[in-house]
Amino acid sequence: MEHPSQQQQPAGAASYASPNASSSSYPSSYTKFNTALNAGLLNPMSPPPLPLDSKTRSSPTLFDMMANEQDYHPRTHPSTTLPSAPPQHHHHLAPARSSSMDRQLLLQDRLADLAASCSPGSQFNRADSSDVRLTLASKDGLSLTLSLHRHILVAHSRFFAAKLSDRWSRQQRTLPHVVEISDCDDVEVYVETLRLMYCNDLRRRLMREDVAKVLGILKVSAAIVFDAGVLSCLEYLEAAPWAEDDDEKVAALLTQLHLENSGAGEVLKRVSLELAPSAVTEEVEVGNGGGNVGGGGGEEVLVRLLQVVLEGKDEKARREMKGLVSKMLRENSASRGGAIGGDLRKESLYSACNGCLCLLREQFERAAGGDHSQVAQIARQADNLHWMLDILVERQVAEEFLRTWAAQDELAEIHGKVPAIHRYEVSRVTARLFVGVGKGQILVSKEARAQLLCTWLEPFYEDFGWMRRACKGLDRHLIEDGLANTILTLPLATQQEILLAWFNRFLNSGEDCPNIQRGFEVWWRRAFWKRNAEPEQPPRLRITAICENS
Repeated sequence: MEHPSQQQQPAGAASYASPNASSSSYPSSYTKFNTALNAGLLNPMSPPPLPLDSKTRSSPTLFDMMANEQDYHPRTHPSTTLPSAPPQHHHHLAPARSSSMDRQLLLQDRLADLAASCSPGSQFNRADSSDVRLTLASKDGLSLTLSLHRHILVAHSRFFAAKLSDRWSRQQRTLPHVVEISDCDDVEVYVETLRLMYCNDLRRRLMREDVAKVLGILKVSAAIVFDAGVLSCLEYLEAAPWAEDDDEKVAALLTQLHLENSGAGEVLKRVSLELAPSAVTEEVEVGNGGGNVGGGGGEEVLVRLLQVVLEGKDEKARREMKGLVSKMLRENSASRGGAIGGDLRKESLYSACNGCLCLLREQFERAAGGDHSQVAQIARQADNLHWMLDILVERQVAEEFLRTWAAQDELAEIHGKVPAIHRYEVSRVTARLFVGVGKGQILVSKEARAQLLCTWLEPFYEDFGWMRRACKGLDRHLIEDGLANTILTLPLATQQEILLAWFNRFLNSGEDCPNIQRGFEVWWRRAFWKRNAEPEQPPRLRITAICENS
């Protein structure tokens, strides 16, 4: 089929071929201009008027011919076959069919350009020296014929070595040999793969491509057993950077092709963690002080990340990394089917919590004794405990933390001996527990809830004003609702004792005391209003049997 670029000759080329053409080919305005100029009626330096018909051109100048050389010497493309279009009718084609034909025309042009472009001296697609005409046919009917060389195909591909054997070649009476590969997924990728057989430096050639194209070439190379192409693609994938979206594509294709013996394992190491036993042991010792922590390599890495964040010195970097590690823990847990804790065990989290609590007690005792040299560590360890508590609550394993915190009587007793500016962060931990209990995120016995309030409610009251002023982004109403709901989960007599004490404190402290008026009203209605009102009669259940006469 003749390529569209060869079907008609440009208008300029026709004029150039016939320099003695009649003057009728010139626009009438141009003829009048020449007549007026010869008669001396116009200034010779004035430009001619624009032609009325912009589609009609005068005889081209030498500059025009040089600038449009490709129009005068149309480029020869390799033969491509496009499915025949339906006969044109006067009515408009459907938009879907028109766009489909446009896409195929663009693909045809791109394939023709791809097959025609080759480096100087390359024998790829050279019809004058080839002895094989290979036709690549796609599933949608598009085909492309290439002029190739049997000795190159046989030397590089075991597939072609079997198909184009010496015995088969002797049976062919004429040259070139005609071969066809049908149902190609992507003809363009096949052309790129075949062209690699003509390259001396495959790796440099692949450097121009992206990961998606190299994966396509790898798939075709594996299909035709082009070993050099497979190795070059694997070397590229091992060295080149990927986008995160390419991880699954690379892993899926390499797993599908079973290229373990060709070096695919080195590529897969980028997306699969394989720690040697010695590395695992070393990591556990660094992250846990030589303690033994079971589990796979992922847990040791996560524990190490937790420790690094907890021990970090730069506060801004710690805030950023806490958000990052929390996100990673959420994603890790979600990727394992929503299992509680994911691959990070509860014991590992509580081990980190106990370390922070021990440091907090130590610094509290030193500050209470008058040594304020390390007093900043109180806020640091309290912030660490608050972050760890968020992780435990999200994983629904915070009950033991509440019981441990409620039992810190000694810490609560020396709380008042530490300046409020250093200790108020500790009450943020208590506030987070109130929110967790009040929202049903932490479910413990009423004894544990009562002990939490008995131990930490007074210190919480004393620090609330500092928390409100110093903590940026503090949700006061959330904390107040959590405290009120925590109190309302206790027996009515305990509610009364706590809420009456709060009533007195609130009247004397105002804004520096949490406002749990809503909880007070609920307790009042429970204790007095509903008790004195007449009990509502429960609705009676009425059952009516309907019998139908047959």
